[in-house]
Amino acid sequence: MGRSVLLSSSSDIDFMIHGVFKYHLFGQELWITTTHICLLIVILIIVGFAIAANIAMRHASEVPGGFQNVVELVVEKLDGVVNSSMGRNAPAFRNYIGTVFIFILISNISGLLGLRPPTADYGVTLPLGVLTFILIHFNQFKWQKPKAIWTDMCSPLPPWLPLWLPINIISEIAVPISLSLRLFANVLSGTVMMALVYGLLKVFALAWPAALHVYFDLFSGAIQTYVFCMLTMTYVNNAIEAGRE
Repeated sequence: MGRSVLLSSSSDIDFMIHGVFKYHLFGQELWITTTHICLLIVILIIVGFAIAANIAMRHASEVPGGFQNVVELVVEKLDGVVNSSMGRNAPAFRNYIGTVFIFILISNISGLLGLRPPTADYGVTLPLGVLTFILIHFNQFKWQKPKAIWTDMCSPLPPWLPLWLPINIISEIAVPISLSLRLFANVLSGTVMMALVYGLLKVFALAWPAALHVYFDLFSGAIQTYVFCMLTMTYVNNAIEAGRE
């Protein structure tokens, strides 16, 4: 299992998803893969941080220090990102965007721990894109009238001439696909590059690949996290504001 889950655990590294063990449920053969295990590790890290943060804030002091400083900094920065993008709509989405941001970020940079990033699996990024899609259209139907939605879907032609309707529907469906593919492809490319470095150079890959990890895992991972969340906030905010006009 260690060889499959850890990218840097041996000299014959690859970047494929491996089955760790299988079981049968209702007559079907199901597999627990490296993605499931890495995803569980990421979730445990986040839950552990959340529990520690909760305890720290229960005993918070007026002059923060140590771990309390870290918690307040994380919350302040995430709130700042959401407020700057969503304005008056921010309070309703702070918790969701903050959760998604932390999950994607920890998943992306988990390569620093030698794990195969869960977001390098399209089975992880696609549900995130679908959640964004649902959130967009839930708020669209909540804030906009059916007539306004129909007019927008027929744009730029008049609503009584819906020739552009199929194209606009395709563009809407493309949103979760493009969001999930962008995140998946960028993280997977970094995973492939690091696997090739360790697999081909083997004993020569000592210490210096840390610089590549900083770029592919930390820098690129943070950028992709920001892009995904920023696009999510922009799409949702536009759907809400269009109904308030």
